[in-house]
Amino acid sequence: MLTTSTIDRDSFRQAMSRFASAVHLVTTEGPAGRRGVTVSSACSVSDEPATLLVCLNTSSPANDRFAENGNFALNLMSGADEKLARAFAGEGGLDPDDRFALGEWDILQTGAPVLRSALAGFDCRMRDTRLVATHRVMIGEVVALRSGPPGPSLVYLDRRYRTL
Repeated sequence: MLTTSTIDRDSFRQAMSRFASAVHLVTTEGPAGRRGVTVSSACSVSDEPATLLVCLNTSSPANDRFAENGNFALNLMSGADEKLARAFAGEGGLDPDDRFALGEWDILQTGAPVLRSALAGFDCRMRDTRLVATHRVMIGEVVALRSGPPGPSLVYLDRRYRTL
């Protein structure tokens, strides 16, 4: 049964701004091209097999590259990488090549760029993707990972970046 939500968008967004979230940079590369986006909506699904979930807004057609490439890397951002997180969120209006030039990258297995300075980098093969409301939900099986140097995590709370 389909129901209509009585919660208005602005009230929901305001309430969600109080939700502290780790900041990630999700990347892809393959036949559809390279893409990177700053996200806070990511979580683990399972540890057997290691599986992650990431949500991407469908307002940008360039985000279709993730599904078309069939891979993504989820990079857990450190507090030292706030400038990079802001750039991949669109601040400064940099083109994609200039955004990627701000970081140092490796390739582990799938071809998706893994940020060297990330606290952790999870290289994922796409297992499932589906559209839900305004977002594409991607589920990926982790096929390679790398833990980076320890340090404070970058989090997003009350519409501000913070370190923890």
